[in-house]
Amino acid sequence: MISKIKNENTDSLFKAVLSLKTIDECYAFFDDLCTVPEIKAMAQRYAVARMLDDGEIYTEIVAHTGASTATISRVNRALNYGSDGYTLTINRIKEEEAKKDGKE
Repeated sequence: MISKIKNENTDSLFKAVLSLKTIDECYAFFDDLCTVPEIKAMAQRYAVARMLDDGEIYTEIVAHTGASTATISRVNRALNYGSDGYTLTINRIKEEEAKKDGKE
């Protein structure tokens, strides 16, 4: 899949995302870049990924996120057979939260 989207424009977009430093900057950038439904769909898929990673079952995920079982299956497939992007970010955030909890 990565080879299908990799080009100069996509590189530029990802560099822009990497330049963002705060959640407020992310809100501003994604508000300009995406429609509200697009942002909500991406946020929902990431929430599904976190819940799957935590071992939640489909019915709990549907109830909590409102995601369809097709969306949950797609995210699950990406977690198991994808490029490990979800896993990378989920693990990094967990590590950051553990460090933060240890410092307080």
